Amino acid sequence: MIDFWLPAGLLLLTALAFLLIPVLRIRKLQAEEDRTALNVTLYQERLQELESQRQAGVLDDAQLEAGRAEAARELLDDTEGVQRRSSVLGGKIPLFAALLVPVLGVGLYLHWGAIGELEQTRLLAAQQPQSIEEMTARLEQAVKEQPQSAEAWYFLGRTYMAQERAGDAAKAFEQAVNLAGRAPELLGQWAQALYFAEGKQWSERLQALTDEALKGDPQEVTSLGLLGIAAYESQRYADAVRYWERLVAVLPEQDPSRAAIVGGIERAREQMGDAGQASAAAEPGAKVHALEVSVSLSPEVQKNVQPDDAVFVFARALSGPPMPLAVKRLKVSDLPARISLSDVDAMMPELKISRFDQVQLVARVSRAGNATQGEWTGQVGPVANTARDTQTLLIDSREGQVQ
Repeated sequence: MIDFWLPAGLLLLTALAFLLIPVLRIRKLQAEEDRTALNVTLYQERLQELESQRQAGVLDDAQLEAGRAEAARELLDDTEGVQRRSSVLGGKIPLFAALLVPVLGVGLYLHWGAIGELEQTRLLAAQQPQSIEEMTARLEQAVKEQPQSAEAWYFLGRTYMAQERAGDAAKAFEQAVNLAGRAPELLGQWAQALYFAEGKQWSERLQALTDEALKGDPQEVTSLGLLGIAAYESQRYADAVRYWERLVAVLPEQDPSRAAIVGGIERAREQMGDAGQASAAAEPGAKVHALEVSVSLSPEVQKNVQPDDAVFVFARALSGPPMPLAVKRLKVSDLPARISLSDVDAMMPELKISRFDQVQLVARVSRAGNATQGEWTGQVGPVANTARDTQTLLIDSREGQVQ
């Protein structure tokens, strides 16, 4: 810890310098004041001596006045530039503060500081663990020494999940939630650990956790992936496709798990067969209707995009929440393309195309793979949610030029 205490000590010395330098200056002024007092005493004695000489007849009145003037000039020369200050109060307070600052600073840091967390971080950085077991042991020691560290509990839970210790992971994530609050990411991790710890049996508790996570962040990836897995395991393939497509829409292109999720979507679609599963995803008695959309690029946009750039096509309510009601993800190389948007593609169960009379269709090209912002866009609308004809959606404007 020498590399921590050394800079801390230098900072303390700097602070003390601001306190002690005025004290040294005050002492110098005190010495000057003492010399001034001596000069005044000598001046008064000189005046008494001159008066005695006048009374004895040695000096006349003119000589007396000349002597007094000479003594006054000498006094002024000796005291010129000296400013009288009170050094008793000014000297004691800085000295007391100089002693109090380092003691108080160290005491406050030991009480409020994070010396334990700092030491743990340094230990992990200096000695890289050689195995997952060693990492687990270090994190277990960390939460034992710092039980109030939400970060330590979180990473311990992640490590337990890597070791397929879902029960222990669920307890660790629960501790992290209790300490750090009900953040969507923590709730998603906690729900996932509970799902595998309870033998992949879905429960009201898991539904409540994932609902809360997605309410806080509709793009929370762990919850979307978990809901897709649970739907697939219970043979609700349309729901699995819906959740996984939402997940794919927010994952960056370079994410290593993206290919596996796309493969899961393809397997779920194969299991769906014909439209039977799609109808099951809609409300009871309701007829699922899809909006057919033809998506293409203008010649100008075609010159300024790359084949691997992401293309997001979505429908949003003309009058209602700004969140997309349904979304599909493509690539520039896929265009021109014809797709369909329906309730099966809903981003959230309570927000479906069929619940809004009119929607707006939007397509966006994003080089970074971000569904919320990009470089080029196009839109069409209003479109009735029961429209039968194919809607032509041309991407022809720079982002921000079209509302």
